Amino acid sequence: MTGQDIGAGGGNAARPGAARRGSRWRPAAPADALGVALLVAPLAGVLQSKALAPIALLGLLGAVGLHRLRRGAWPWPGGVAAAAALGLFFWALVTALWAPVAGLAAFTAVQIGAFVALGAAAARALAAEEEAARQRLLLSASIGLALGIAAAGVDYATGHAIRGFVRGLKAPPATLVFGLKPAASAMGLWLPLLAVAPLPRWLRAVGLLAGGAVLAWLPGESAKIAVAVGAVAGVLAWVAPRMGPRLVGAGLAGVLLLTPYVLGPVLAHGIPAAGWPPSAAHRLLIWDFVGTRIAEKPLLGWGMEASRNIPGHRDSAPPEVLERFGLTTSHAATWIHRAELLPLHPHNGALQLRLELGIPGVLLAALLAWWLGVAAARSAAPPVAAAMLAAGSVTGMLSFGTWQEWWVGAELLALAAAGALMRKGAP
Repeated sequence: MTGQDIGAGGGNAARPGAARRGSRWRPAAPADALGVALLVAPLAGVLQSKALAPIALLGLLGAVGLHRLRRGAWPWPGGVAAAAALGLFFWALVTALWAPVAGLAAFTAVQIGAFVALGAAAARALAAEEEAARQRLLLSASIGLALGIAAAGVDYATGHAIRGFVRGLKAPPATLVFGLKPAASAMGLWLPLLAVAPLPRWLRAVGLLAGGAVLAWLPGESAKIAVAVGAVAGVLAWVAPRMGPRLVGAGLAGVLLLTPYVLGPVLAHGIPAAGWPPSAAHRLLIWDFVGTRIAEKPLLGWGMEASRNIPGHRDSAPPEVLERFGLTTSHAATWIHRAELLPLHPHNGALQLRLELGIPGVLLAALLAWWLGVAAARSAAPPVAAAMLAAGSVTGMLSFGTWQEWWVGAELLALAAAGALMRKGAP
């Protein structure tokens, strides 16, 4: 918070600048900048998910800048996790040399890499905050989540009346439902922060249960799974605060490393997907196609952002592949002819990393995952940190593209908030 303490000498008022020199002005706390971002982000994400990227950018910049003003030094990223993350994007930049579109690959590597570096710096700034500032941050995040989840529930219950009104639509189309999925995923990622908010225990419990119930009701299967897995991870870390978060990090690292080797043989034998929801069945076709492309360049990958431009990504699945997955029925015919083999990204973070960045990229990502689990175990609230790590991992493995700015922004807001949960002086 800002404050001013002007000296009492009567002569100071007559001299220009004397009041400023005699004052003790202190800028707002870094936690307050992040708190504002987390206050507005949930509702803004419901209205338009792409708004999360600029909100995160401003909140993280504010936290880093205020740390510099208050302490006279920049909160430079440090530690194993930051080194692994920055190393990942340095390698991504290197892969632009053989990526299908070198300019796009280099731009994304630098853009997202800088965003991640900013998030790591903000997390470090938040780790140095005083307890009162941390509590204000958590209270702001709780209010923001309550507003966002309530707005999402009302919008869904009223046939998207809120988002339709914002867009000037008298009759919102049914396709508007897809816009709630990103918001649900982001709020599912931040929901565990309610568990340590400066609120009565009963209110925190009601908020977690009600928030989880609304998110489970909203559209988007990955968000539902993320909330459930996050809850399990939180309970595990509550029972075993030192080991539980490490197991979450190790589990994510194992998924990143082993997914192509485990999923490939399963898909090669085929999975009966007749009658599945189109989105789920389509993922099988996407993952099968990605697996064949990974096998063509297994070591170094196809290069950053190759998913958007890899050969054959706009083709439809050949008949033999459709037969292998049982997608030759009339039910499948209603959507299969419109389904591209790889529209924009694989809907699986582990496969996207392996496809684009090869084994070096996956190894760096696995190191990052493991060390985030270690950091969660060292925090003052291991269940919250572990739950956010698990929820974000599920969404990353099942839904959005790894480099989508709004999703990266949501993750970095969670990372910075987790920084506020670190014990002061912890590495």
